[in-house]
Amino acid sequence: MIPAGHALWAALALKLWSIERKSHLMALVADEGLGLFCGLNVIPKKSYLSEYSSRIDHTKIMQLLAAWHRQVAKEGLFAGESFNLDFHSVPYYGEDPQVQRHSVSARSRRQPSVLAFLAQDTEGRTFCYSNADLRKGEEPEEVFRFVSFWKKHHGDYPRHLVFDSRLTTYRNLGRLDEFGSTFIRLRRRSPKLLREISRLPSSAWRRVTLDVPARKYKTPRVYEEPVRLEGRTFRPLFVLDLGHEEPTILLTNDRRATPQKLLTRYAQRMLIENALSDAVRFFHMDALSSAVGLKVDFDMALLVIASGLYRLRARRMRGYADAQARHIFRDLIDTPADVTVCGREVLVHFHRRAHLPIILASGLLDSPIAVPWWRGFSLRMIA
Repeated sequence: MIPAGHALWAALALKLWSIERKSHLMALVADEGLGLFCGLNVIPKKSYLSEYSSRIDHTKIMQLLAAWHRQVAKEGLFAGESFNLDFHSVPYYGEDPQVQRHSVSARSRRQPSVLAFLAQDTEGRTFCYSNADLRKGEEPEEVFRFVSFWKKHHGDYPRHLVFDSRLTTYRNLGRLDEFGSTFIRLRRRSPKLLREISRLPSSAWRRVTLDVPARKYKTPRVYEEPVRLEGRTFRPLFVLDLGHEEPTILLTNDRRATPQKLLTRYAQRMLIENALSDAVRFFHMDALSSAVGLKVDFDMALLVIASGLYRLRARRMRGYADAQARHIFRDLIDTPADVTVCGREVLVHFHRRAHLPIILASGLLDSPIAVPWWRGFSLRMIA
C-alpha cells in the first residue's frame, strides 16, 4: 500500500517535470530520481495514479488547496491585495454525454470541454485557487465560492478583483459591492452602448496619460458618468485611443481611484492570460486527464501547487522573478547532477553548467534541507 502523501507527491511530480499524460510516465517508471522525490523506490505506474485520482472528491481537493495556503503563508506567496479571475475551457475531443459544450477562446468556437475557474494573485503572479467541478449555469456563482474560500482561510474578503464581462452577472456585482470588495469588470460593447458613445461630443472626453513606459498607446481619452444597474450605482469608463478600433468599456465600484490607475490595473489582467498560456505549454493544462470533471478538478489543484512552487523557486534565483515555469525548468531544474545516498543524507552534486552561478548565488547549496516524507533523511546540494 502506498501512503496517500506519497501518492500525492507522485501525481505532483508529473506536473513539476512537465510530463503531459500519466501514460507517458511508463517510460520513466524505473527512474530512481522520480521515485526518490516521492519517498519511494520507484514512482507508481499510470494505472495506480489514475485510480488514486478517482478516489478524490471536491471537498478533499478544497482541503488540499487550504493546506497549500497554510503551508506557504510564511513565504508570503499570496499578497492578497488584488486578484485576476478567469474561466478556461479544457477541450475534449471524444464523445461523452457528461461533457458539456463551452466556448474555447483559442479556437473561437464552442466545443465539448471541461470548464475551469482560476484565480491568480496579482502581486505574486501565481494561481491561488481553482475549480473544475462546474456545470452550465453555475458560472456566475463561482466568484463567490472563491470569495468564501479566501475569507475562510485568510480572515478577510478579497480586497480587489479584476475579471471580464462573462465571469458573473450585474446582479452579482451588487453582492460583491456589499462585501466591500472593489472590482474592475470589462463591459460588453452592446449596440446601445456603442451608439451612446458615438453621440458623445468631443468636449466630453478628457485625455489622460498612463504611467506605463513600455506601452505604445499611453494617452487614451476617457469619459465617465455614473450608471445604475440592478438597483445599484456603478462607475463606468468609456475609453478611446487605447490601441483598439472599438472603445474599451470598464465597469467598477471603485469611486476613488483615478482613471489612469484603473486602466493600468486592468491592463495587468494580461498576467493571468500569460499564466494560462504558460500552464497550457509547460503544465499541459489542455491535456485533458479525463472526461470526469472531478479528475480534472484534481489536476487543476496540482497545477495551482506546481505553479506556486516554481514561483517560490524563481524568487530565490536572481533575474528569474518574472520568468515563466518553462524557462525556469530549462535553465535551473533540468540540470545534470550526481545523486548519492549516504548515511542519513541525500547528496546532489551539480555538474558545471552555464546557469550554475545563479544556483550558487541563491544560497540553496551546502545547507541541509529536511524533507518530511523522507523519514529522517535530509537533502544537501553542492557544486
